[in-house]
Amino acid sequence: MTDFTTTPTLTGDLVVLRPAGRADAPRLHELLGDPEVSRLTGSVHATEELTAVPWTVEELEEIYERWARADDRVVWVVVERSSGTVVGEALLLDHDPENRSCGFRVWLSGARDRGLGTEATRLAVGHAFDGLGLHRVQLEVYDFNPRARRVYEKVGFVHEGTQREALLFDGEWIDAHVMGILEQDWRALTGR
Repeated sequence: MTDFTTTPTLTGDLVVLRPAGRADAPRLHELLGDPEVSRLTGSVHATEELTAVPWTVEELEEIYERWARADDRVVWVVVERSSGTVVGEALLLDHDPENRSCGFRVWLSGARDRGLGTEATRLAVGHAFDGLGLHRVQLEVYDFNPRARRVYEKVGFVHEGTQREALLFDGEWIDAHVMGILEQDWRALTGR
């Protein structure tokens, strides 16, 4: 049941998660230039790096093409339904078939406080349990991103531990919180 080689399109009320591909690289490159995305995802380590995208469009094209063929991840672009605009990315990654688990990552640019991230997370996690038959999904969130932590808690993730001083940003050590959700947690929350 765990088929990480196929990426379905998932549709919610607010967002659509559709397979990411090479053609999405220019838009994602633009979105990755958002300083808040760079800081909150730990992509950079200093304020002066915030507007620099660490990859060229061509490198992103190659990355998304390679990821489309990978068997350990499912990669979507997050599309806002009302505008049809790509606003971010969501991934199930680091598939561990023996333990029926994987990691999760999502980021959005300029699409905050409207429920888009919550819905994108619900759709991806729902696919992990209902579509792929996984037992566990986990993520890491930096201490300076409480908004994302609240989103994950709304979806059912629980705090499982803290990686102390996991990121050095502007000379200050930032903790990372490990959060996880189990299949039975998801079933209890959704009734599925």
